[in-house]
Amino acid sequence: MANMAGDSSHLISEVDPELHPGPMNIQFDSSDLRSKRPFYIEPTNIVNVNDVIQRVSDHASAMNKRIHYYSRLSTPADKALIAPDHVVPAPEECYVYSPLGSAYKLQSYSEGHGKNTSLVTIFMIWNTMMGTSILSIPWGIKQAGFTTGMCVIMLMGVLTLYCCYRVVKSRTMISSLDTTTWEYPDVCRHYFGSFGQWSSLIFSLVSLIGAMIVYWVLMSNFLFNTGKFIFNFIHHINDTDTLLRTNSSDPVICPSAGSGDHPDNSSVIFYVNDTEVQQFEKWWNKSKTVPFYLIGLLLPLLNFKSPSFFSKFNILGTVSVLYLIFLVTLKAIRLGFHLEFHWFVSTDYFVPEIRFQFPQLTGVLTLAFFIHNCIITLLKNNKNQENNVRDLCIAYMLVTLTYLYIGALVFASFPSPPLSKDCIEQNFLDNFPSSDTLSFIARMFLLFQMMTVYPLLGYLARVQLLGHIFGDVYPSIFHVLILNLIVVGAGVSMACFYPNIGGIIRYSGAACGLAFVFIYPSLIYIISLQQEERLTWPKLIFHIFIIILGLANLIVQFFM
Repeated sequence: MANMAGDSSHLISEVDPELHPGPMNIQFDSSDLRSKRPFYIEPTNIVNVNDVIQRVSDHASAMNKRIHYYSRLSTPADKALIAPDHVVPAPEECYVYSPLGSAYKLQSYSEGHGKNTSLVTIFMIWNTMMGTSILSIPWGIKQAGFTTGMCVIMLMGVLTLYCCYRVVKSRTMISSLDTTTWEYPDVCRHYFGSFGQWSSLIFSLVSLIGAMIVYWVLMSNFLFNTGKFIFNFIHHINDTDTLLRTNSSDPVICPSAGSGDHPDNSSVIFYVNDTEVQQFEKWWNKSKTVPFYLIGLLLPLLNFKSPSFFSKFNILGTVSVLYLIFLVTLKAIRLGFHLEFHWFVSTDYFVPEIRFQFPQLTGVLTLAFFIHNCIITLLKNNKNQENNVRDLCIAYMLVTLTYLYIGALVFASFPSPPLSKDCIEQNFLDNFPSSDTLSFIARMFLLFQMMTVYPLLGYLARVQLLGHIFGDVYPSIFHVLILNLIVVGAGVSMACFYPNIGGIIRYSGAACGLAFVFIYPSLIYIISLQQEERLTWPKLIFHIFIIILGLANLIVQFFM
């Protein structure tokens, strides 16, 4: 699998080029092509995505055995016996070995040699951070107060950006080893040993499983409202008659009582004289039946060995966010702005500008700005590596502006009076009735997008947990089924007994953020400076303060 400079013969015999590259193609990154260690692969184990068997020539086999022998004579950090350029395969001729017994052709080859421009990189970071947290931003602003909420979003954006910058620079602080192919868990393992490896795994699983639970709660919500919209449309039923609502052409509802004197209205309407409607309400219940219906849809998808099919629908996430921005803008234009500023005292319809529940917003924002565990991977494919920090800053600025835009418009346009600002729900779409057509489209978009992303999250959880414990991401259908039943059971339980996505997001965000956002980046920076004898008291105090903020952010969530 190596080639000699100037040779006219190919080491791997010719096959038809891949006209339709498929999902099996693996993305590989390394900033130094000379760091590759080619190795011999049995001819029957080399396949491409079209299952065309490729033969390895005797010359290639001999050359790879020679390179493999020399690479064993020294440690990987010692470059004295590294294979010279003229015997290392060209990038387009490189393959990577899979534990499943196959070798897959590479598409992108090296860090800094990727094809992603700065614009694409910025958009990828923005798209990756835009998740379910955006639905709870208006609720978080309501909990903190409008002025306090705006300030907290900007401050959390700056703080998480700095911690993310420290993550990006963490590999460069290790000068004694070649870290070009490392990910952030590798850096944690270097500084903290097996504790760093396993603790990073645990906190990563917390973020994944927390996201899967939030997805299940939201999918139950969206499926319930979608079915209710269709049923009411067919039977010409107005389901907002008994709800506290506005009387405008764009009704806004208060499905649950706020902190005012409003009664606790339920979103479920019973029609005593209509047996058909009673049966529908019995079998189509948001917390008692719909979460269980999702099991039949999603549990089989979680057991797939490869999630590559679902990755084709990633664009739906972007479409959903853009549609939410359109929806919020249109609603704000129609409803107008309703603001009054009372700094410390609440009124019947408005909340004070400063509220002591603002840590609930910081917990939500920790997850909303969380990208620290995969930022190194995203930036590796940036064509211009020198622009990484600039692109990261621009992406965080765009994310912050998006959250500010969504949060400010929903909060400001919420019609007060007649409704109190305390009626803003943890999922702001719940403030629009199921009969609202624009909200129905938004729920349909989000439902389909989440049903395609959920198996991807399940696959990542499987890779991290089963891969570390058994050394195989699919040890057996029994192991995978047990793991999936546990994860699905957690989602169903939360959807039935604690369907509060704001609470779930802030708890899981504060927990995983404690490690990846606050503690690890700061501790690694302190240790690296200490090793280089460049640690100063101001830097030490500042980064210890960041760690204390992370601890306080987690602890205070249990007292809100």
